[in-house]
Amino acid sequence: MSASDSASAVHDPVQSLVQSKFWIFVQIAMLLAVITGLELVTVYLPFMKWLLVGVLVVLSAVKFMFVIFYFMHLRWDKALCTILFFIGLVLASGTMWALLKLFGADASKPLTMALADRPVAVRIVS
Repeated sequence: MSASDSASAVHDPVQSLVQSKFWIFVQIAMLLAVITGLELVTVYLPFMKWLLVGVLVVLSAVKFMFVIFYFMHLRWDKALCTILFFIGLVLASGTMWALLKLFGADASKPLTMALADRPVAVRIVS
């Protein structure tokens, strides 16, 4: 192997692209691990419930975006694939919301308990 062959192997653009993508994935994995640690710490903080839920939703959304765009390779896909993914996500979210409303805590009470909670009109017979 000559000196020119070893020099060209070091400066191969494909190899440098693969190495740069590898380090991007490693950095994102470390960032996701840090966000997961923040989520675990956040759960035990003595703040108001709505603030905790809001922080956890934002952190989860950030993790979700990193995973779908880098690890599921949506960043390098065509725009149509990304649009189709988000249409499915919106449909699934709407279905989940509708099912939670349909079978929520108030809707799942037995009918006798629901009637017992209602105020009863008193009729006086004279």
